[in-house]
This record gives sequence, C-alpha cells and structure tokens, in this order.
Amino acid sequence: ILCKLRGLLDTYSKIMIVGADNVGSSHMQKIRASIRGKGILLMGKNTMVRRVIRAEYKKFEPLIPQLEGNVGLLFTDGDLAELKDIILEQKVPAAAKSGALAPVDVVIPAGDTGLEPTQTAFLQALNIATRINKGQIMILNDVHLVTAGEKVGASQ
Repeated sequence: ILCKLRGLLDTYSKIMIVGADNVGSSHMQKIRASIRGKGILLMGKNTMVRRVIRAEYKKFEPLIPQLEGNVGLLFTDGDLAELKDIILEQKVPAAAKSGALAPVDVVIPAGDTGLEPTQTAFLQALNIATRINKGQIMILNDVHLVTAGEKVGASQ
C-alpha cells in the first residue's frame, strides 16, 4: 500500500477525503465503478498515510488533521466538484445501528401508521401515545426519537 500511495501522490495533483462510515463492501464497489476513469479511491491505514505525507509530501500536510476515522483518499486530476456529485449520487439511506451516532434527527410524525391493532404493544414499549382508528394504529403526537449526534440505543 505504501508504494501505491507514493505513486498516487506523485501522479495526481488533487485529493479529496471521502468518509466511509456505514458503507458496505458491495456499495463501495459500486462507488469505485462509478468513478472509474475519473479518479482512484484509496482506503488504507491512516497512520501509514500520515507517515508518508509527513516524511515525503509536505504540500499535502494540511490533509493530515482530516485523516481520522473511516476515510479514504480520492485521487484525481479532473474536477473535484464533478467527482463529489458522482459520489453523492451513490449515497443511500441506511437503517440506524445500535451504538452508532445518529447523523440526523429522527422524528416519527403523528398520523396513521398502517400497522394492525395487534402491534400496539411495540409502540407502547417506546412510550408512544397511540389510538386505533379505522382498523389502524394512529400516532397521536410527533415523537422525537433521536437527536443528531446522539448514540442510537437498542430500543430505538
């Protein structure tokens, strides 16, 4: 990976840092296919990348503080805005996992749910006020489940 990183740093003039939290391998494969010919996405150990940049590529040193967490480097000589648009097109919503940080607020809106009356116990366990209306469960008030930046609990 070090030789490949050195080659990419020598070859390409532009680098974009790409976050890859909660991205599965098949989804990553689709992203790589969509940018093929326009850029190269390198996922690697952040400490190794930092070490190579500090030692040999001083012009890319401003990137070092951004190399935290699950990130990759997207190398290109083309238009960064175009590549950003291509990657954002690939973005899909995913279910929250227990223990992960919520990227957005989660609110259950008031109104009909389409659930059968036999499933009221599930909503009552979450302290959500409900009523049965025309053979469906109806939520009476908007319910704010998770705030952005909070850890998602098992019951949420």
